Amino acid sequence: MDVLFLSRLQFAAATLFHFIFVPLTLGISVLIAIMETVYVRTGDEEYRRMAKFWGKLFLINFAIGVVTGITLEFQFGTNWSRYSTYVGDVFGALLAIEATVTFFLESTFIAVWALGWKKLSPKAHAVAIWLVALASNMSAYWILTANSWMQHPVGYTIRNGRAEVTDFLAVISQGFALMTFVHTVSGAYAAAGFFVLGISAWHLLRGQNVAFFTKSFRLAATFAAAAALVVVGLGHLSGSEVAATQPTKLAAMESHWETGANVPMYLIQWPDPSGERNAVEALPIPGLLSLLAFHDTAATVKGLKEFPASERPPIFPSWLSFKIMVGAGSLLLLVALGAWLVRGNPAGRPGFLRLMVWALPLPWIAIETGWILAEVGRQPWIVYGVMKTSAAVSRLATVQVATSLVAFVAVYGILGFIAISLMARFARRGPVAD
Repeated sequence: MDVLFLSRLQFAAATLFHFIFVPLTLGISVLIAIMETVYVRTGDEEYRRMAKFWGKLFLINFAIGVVTGITLEFQFGTNWSRYSTYVGDVFGALLAIEATVTFFLESTFIAVWALGWKKLSPKAHAVAIWLVALASNMSAYWILTANSWMQHPVGYTIRNGRAEVTDFLAVISQGFALMTFVHTVSGAYAAAGFFVLGISAWHLLRGQNVAFFTKSFRLAATFAAAAALVVVGLGHLSGSEVAATQPTKLAAMESHWETGANVPMYLIQWPDPSGERNAVEALPIPGLLSLLAFHDTAATVKGLKEFPASERPPIFPSWLSFKIMVGAGSLLLLVALGAWLVRGNPAGRPGFLRLMVWALPLPWIAIETGWILAEVGRQPWIVYGVMKTSAAVSRLATVQVATSLVAFVAVYGILGFIAISLMARFARRGPVAD
């Protein structure tokens, strides 16, 4: 294992761990804001209790998300210094806006919200949580825009050996960024919906706080179902965007080797990267890959053999992560629609409630494998077509990176255990009286 591999492994471990907590922050902040708004409009104290109960879980999740996010930004300086030097004027500007504007707004008002239950009027308190939700989601926009620039760089020029911004509007408004933002955030909303649905189902199965968790279930069911429909719809459009901008990633995620028109999609498939073929191909649906990629069954889709082996992403991880993401996303949609259908009397459907508890991790499986596909499928480029990952890594000793990797995994393991244990403890306890 060399410095490049270890640095990639370290960043992957940190990102995947960080992204356990980020989706919940994005989605549940909006759900809590809705609960507080209902309380302000109706005066129903149950919604105020809901906001307080789910808000405790949100605060634990937010804290661990912040801690793990900060270390990611440090890695751009420690492990990826040549990347930061080369594209820092573009990438760094977007992260700077995120940190100095949206993150500070989010951090400020989350303190106002957490400490202001007895100091602010209900309306002012509801405004505080809406500002937290807005800032969280805007924060996601800047970070996803930075990542989208790595996937599809626009609005820049190479001058004096470095990338410089020439069209900032193009950077922040390109279709790839907008599509990635909506797809990712809707996935986060689905995750938050499943989080509330799963915990509510667990309590309803035990007959605990039935009125409270029935209202939570109903609200989350509509939220999750709407988000899941957007996730699946945008997932298809994102695939078309990838086909247009990153043909190697499309070919890798479908294990498509030969360039051709009217390309089928195989329901059963197993890649053989060393043989540059698929070891198993069965049950083709004629023209489906061409249709999904270019909205035309007769369209030509480039195969992996069209590109030098040195410029292809790792085939098997790209293919497998894509299949898992699609499978989890499809199940997520079915379960969310099921929750929406039974939302009138969820306590009367114990079988579905048990399914809902087990289905709680589904959005996280889809989101994490989606990130693996996005990052692994872009290889060997760190900025697609501009800079290879091998040219971006810092000049460090192998033992330095190995040591920091072990330290990251150990510390994150402890933090994760503490955070998840705390959340499970509060979730099992349920709402408490003021």
